[in-house]
Amino acid sequence: MNQTLTDSQKWLLAVSFSAFCWLIYLLTPILTPFVIALLLAYLGDPLVDKLEAKKIRRWLAVTMVFIFISVIILFILLLILPYINLQIHHLIDKLPDYIQWLRAAIMPWLEQVMGVDPSMIENTDIKSLIQNWDQSQTVFTWLLGSVSKSSLTVLGWIINIALIPILTFYLLRDWNELVSKIHNILPRRYEPTISLLAKQSDAVLSDWLRGQLTVMMVLATIYSLGLTFVGLEFALLIGTIAGLVSFVPYLGLILGLLIAGIASVLQVHNASLLPLVSLVFITGQVLEGTVLTPKLVGDKIGLHPVAVIFAIMAGGQLYGFFGVLLALPVSAVVMVLLRFLYQKYNNSALYQNS
Repeated sequence: MNQTLTDSQKWLLAVSFSAFCWLIYLLTPILTPFVIALLLAYLGDPLVDKLEAKKIRRWLAVTMVFIFISVIILFILLLILPYINLQIHHLIDKLPDYIQWLRAAIMPWLEQVMGVDPSMIENTDIKSLIQNWDQSQTVFTWLLGSVSKSSLTVLGWIINIALIPILTFYLLRDWNELVSKIHNILPRRYEPTISLLAKQSDAVLSDWLRGQLTVMMVLATIYSLGLTFVGLEFALLIGTIAGLVSFVPYLGLILGLLIAGIASVLQVHNASLLPLVSLVFITGQVLEGTVLTPKLVGDKIGLHPVAVIFAIMAGGQLYGFFGVLLALPVSAVVMVLLRFLYQKYNNSALYQNS
């Protein structure tokens, strides 16, 4: 049947959609484990489908993929993060020496050339911060202690962390069934269009997510190994940060080069390491631009770098960490919808007769 929606039905849909968006906004504080589990399940479902295609039962395929994802996460948590934690402690230990050298070597020049007041780099507050830092603590126990004023907050953290693997497993197990149920409740008249847009969004989003995560890990490895070879003390910490922020075009290069350059000058008290540090990041950027991104990501989203930065900042401003997680995936879907609307507009009488 080719029936048009009545005004009352349109208002009902508009009110329902607005209420749904408002409900999501209200539930933002508890959505983080669900969003993380949803992303993990979304990334893992194609692997499950491939295993099913090889005549492996769904439950066994889900178990295999779940174990694979868990091993990767545990490897990061148990091997990489503790080493980063040691580098953070080492940085805290070295801060007084760095500050003393800065005051002796840099401040006279800044005062003479730029008129900077030496008191601006007074290290009393920094020394106080370092003295209050319990060296027997790890970053994780300190972070836990920072929220321990509220036992409910700590309990909430524990529940959220425990929920992620449980939610991921069940979403992986029932993914196809959930997609089928969503498909069945779509209005029949609009089902072909919605299904087409959903398939296009899935094609863009799935390839981009997997490709971008791979690029981030490869760049973090390249930067960390390169800086280690150069002899930088905080190579893993700086390389990991640069790799993780590389989903924003050129941000990994700029931020990593800035932090590594400052760290190298503070470490050797001169600029002798700067050429090698620059070479590491330039090499990583060249590999990203010529090999990694074209092969693994391509122009999947089609967002301008300025739009990427705006999407991330807007997501963080509106929904905090939850918003940052979803900023680019949502942008990918929005781009598919905008392309669809643009095609509709090009074919409309409004455009043709203008």
